[in-house]
Amino acid sequence: MKEAKRKDWDTYFMDIAYMVSTRSRCPRRHVGAVLVQGKKLLGTAYNGAPMGVPDCSEAGCMIAEEIEMIEHDGKQEMVKKQRCVRTIHAEQNLLLFTDRIDREGSSVYVTDEPCWTCANMLANSGVTEIVYHRPYPKDSDKVKEMMKQKGIIFRGLDSYEPPRETVMVVSD
Repeated sequence: MKEAKRKDWDTYFMDIAYMVSTRSRCPRRHVGAVLVQGKKLLGTAYNGAPMGVPDCSEAGCMIAEEIEMIEHDGKQEMVKKQRCVRTIHAEQNLLLFTDRIDREGSSVYVTDEPCWTCANMLANSGVTEIVYHRPYPKDSDKVKEMMKQKGIIFRGLDSYEPPRETVMVVSD
């Protein structure tokens, strides 16, 4: 009998992050995150409204618009960004529901590249590695630069394929 090929650790933990993301009720984006120390899973979280509060599927998205100045081809440009502020992001929930001591030297696997706010929080959380799958271009350049400054390993899994039952259409 031929032995089935085992998944590598990155695929294993990212699969778990995607499965966790299926708990989200956000119509715009399902995000899951897992905290890993070595090969030990320490916590999971997904994006959603605070417990006991109506979520986006019940009360609608709460969209806030932001204007940011960015440099593009040597010129300053104003860029408008829309963000839902009803939900707590998966990375934020992961930090809320795990202990600092467990995060020291750990890795976070997250379905989506962290936004600027989550990246700031993760940078101070004690983690030493962040692994993501889907890019988040709105904040990508400045997040990558900060992670480089902090010495946090920050890598995308470009060739990763999420489990079919976890895939949703993502809107920006």
